[in-house]
Amino acid sequence: MQQMNYYLFTIRYLGFRYSGWQTQPHRKTLEQMLVKTFRYVLPGRDFKILGAGRTDAKVSAMEGAFELFIKGDRLMELKELISVLNTNLPPDIELLKVVKVNEKFNIIKDCEEKEYVYLFSYGGKNHPYSAPFVTGIEEELDIDLMKEGATLFVGTHNFKAFTTADSRSKQLVRKVSSCAIVPNNFIEASFFPTTSYALLIRSEGFLRYQVRMIMGALFRLGRHDLSLEDLKATLDPATETVLDSVAPASGLHLRSICFDYRE
Repeated sequence: MQQMNYYLFTIRYLGFRYSGWQTQPHRKTLEQMLVKTFRYVLPGRDFKILGAGRTDAKVSAMEGAFELFIKGDRLMELKELISVLNTNLPPDIELLKVVKVNEKFNIIKDCEEKEYVYLFSYGGKNHPYSAPFVTGIEEELDIDLMKEGATLFVGTHNFKAFTTADSRSKQLVRKVSSCAIVPNNFIEASFFPTTSYALLIRSEGFLRYQVRMIMGALFRLGRHDLSLEDLKATLDPATETVLDSVAPASGLHLRSICFDYRE
């Protein structure tokens, strides 16, 4: 029986031209691109890849992660391996580092905290080149009210109003350790709007579409379509409110993942 080896990779990517992370028939996904590249670089090896999460179509990552399970001999010269893989990956995917882990490591259960950033601007149409990075809201928004609204999500809440119907049978209580709207100092470019903002949110785990639906609700708050009391009521476990405002995916970026792992 061949020995199984385990490796944790750190990755960043621009998700704008991909249909999300998970392999799907007849669609270009990040997982498919990685598998194709590993097969080319490590021909004949028996392996599989498991991501730390399933980012949606057009969502990007400043620092994501995946685990490689590979049978046979240990991989040697890991820095050189990273270099060869990056040479063969497309320019919108980059591997940052790799470390060997053991069989006790679980990329899902050992994920201690994730941080997402959602970039947006308001008050005019953005340069088209901004589209993969920053969501542009052409109307005026009450940014101070949105900043106040963002603080409502901090703490342990039932987020059933902030996920899709097919996820509502799952554990809906999540602890958000921080949530704030701050100036965008995360990504900059000459074609970005003069002023842009970021929703910065951190939690031990997120439901499907949770961050985008929080952002969508904050956009509604900024337009005065919702009040602070309306927004607060959506976090009541007894609420029957169904929110359908999902912010565009391309403004969302996975900023970091923290693992609780010891050899």
